[in-house]
Amino acid sequence: MRWFVAVVAGLALGSLSAVALAGLIPSFGGLAGGKTAVDGWNADFTVGSAAADPYTRARVARHGLLALARSEAVYFVRDRDDSGAPLTETCRYRLTGSTMPAHWWSVTLYDSESRLPMNDDVALSIDASRMGDGEWSVIIASQAPPEGHWVSSRAGGDFDLTLRLYLPDDRLFADPASVLQPPRVERLDCAEGAL
Repeated sequence: MRWFVAVVAGLALGSLSAVALAGLIPSFGGLAGGKTAVDGWNADFTVGSAAADPYTRARVARHGLLALARSEAVYFVRDRDDSGAPLTETCRYRLTGSTMPAHWWSVTLYDSESRLPMNDDVALSIDASRMGDGEWSVIIASQAPPEGHWVSSRAGGDFDLTLRLYLPDDRLFADPASVLQPPRVERLDCAEGAL
């Protein structure tokens, strides 16, 4: 009987830890020893590195992230605006930034299921080739603005933004807060009754 209880307890604890550490329990962040945050943008520097444990790899697989080697790309994610409110398609935002510490960068919008929103706006991402060097600004909204750059949040529900830095500056890993000035996410307004 003790053997049976030990086996059942072991299976239960092992299954629960695997589910939790793979990121399937939202309030439990997983192991990932390389977590860092810069002005509301969160990254895990173990993703795409030799230090990635099986749980980190499971998280990456579950979210469909094409994790390149850390020397090739670093991923920062944000799901809240500058005021701390969740990002949602019922609001409009201004995303502003400047030159990133990488050879090339992009910001892509993903829905709560870590998928591109199911719309045909052909405006789910913005990248360095469109912004150039220096200051830049993008409107994130469910409708295109009259002018300027736009990322569509239509059918995005509660969404998040992924900042990808390709061929990042090596100094980023040593001191992210002093090297990276990540984009700001300012909420402009929301549909009536939203938030």
